[in-house]
Amino acid sequence: MENAFGQPQNVIVLGGSSDIARAITKKLCTARAHTVVLAGRNQQLLDEAAKEAHEYGATKTDTLLFQAEEVSKAGETVSDAFDKVGENVDLVIIAVGLLGDQRALENDSLGSARMADVNYTWPVAALGEIRRRLVAQGNGRILVISSVASVRVYRDAYLYSGAKAGLDRLCQGVAESLKGTGVSLQLLRPGFVRSKMTAGQKEAPFTTGVNEVAENTMRGLASNDLVIWSPPILKYVSIAMRLMPNQIWSKVMKR
Repeated sequence: MENAFGQPQNVIVLGGSSDIARAITKKLCTARAHTVVLAGRNQQLLDEAAKEAHEYGATKTDTLLFQAEEVSKAGETVSDAFDKVGENVDLVIIAVGLLGDQRALENDSLGSARMADVNYTWPVAALGEIRRRLVAQGNGRILVISSVASVRVYRDAYLYSGAKAGLDRLCQGVAESLKGTGVSLQLLRPGFVRSKMTAGQKEAPFTTGVNEVAENTMRGLASNDLVIWSPPILKYVSIAMRLMPNQIWSKVMKR
C-alpha cells in the first residue's frame, strides 16, 4: 500500500536497468519505496540498479531477467515480478525501449519487427497482465515511458517513433478503461535525454539528463495528469509539432 503521503512503497520496474529507470527508482526509494523488483535483460546492470536502490533507501530488492523480443512470455514475466513483491504492488513502471539505427534497419524485415516488438508489442502484452493484477487488487498505478517522438512520427526514427506513437495512443485507451477501478495509468513523454541509448547522437533542443527526467516524473506522479512531460515546456512545443505543415516538419527534423 502507498504510505500516508501517497507515495508508492512496492514498485516493479520493467526495463529497470535503463538509465532513466534507474534515476526514477532512486528518487522513488528516497521517497520511501521499500520494495523494488527490477526486471531487464542484463543481470550485471540489474544488480547495479538493485544496489543503488538499497543505497537510496529500499529494504528489499529483487531482480528478474527477460527479453522484450519474447512477447509470448510477457505475461509470465509480469506475474513473476508480482510474485517477487509478495504483496500489493503500488506502482509498475514500463521502461522498455529500443532506439535502434533507422537507416540500418528500415530495409531489414527482422530488425524492423524487433523494433516493433520491443517498443510496442511486448509492452502491450505486459500491460494486459499488469492491468489484470492491479484491477484484481483494487488499487495501484502504472507509469509507461513513452517519448515526445510519439507526438509526430519523423523520417529519421520512424521505426522507433511510430511504435512509441502506437503505444502512447493505446495507453490513453487503457487509462480510460481504468476509471472507477482504483487503478490509474500515466504516460511519461521525455524529450531527448543524455543516456547510454542516445550516446553519440546529436542533441536536440530541450535536451535533458536522466536526473531531470526523474525529478519531473516524481512531480508528475504526485498529480492526476495523464501525461508527464520532461521538460515541461514540451507540452507546449508538442502543439506546434502537431500543427506544423509537413514540408516544414521535414526540414525541421532533418538532422
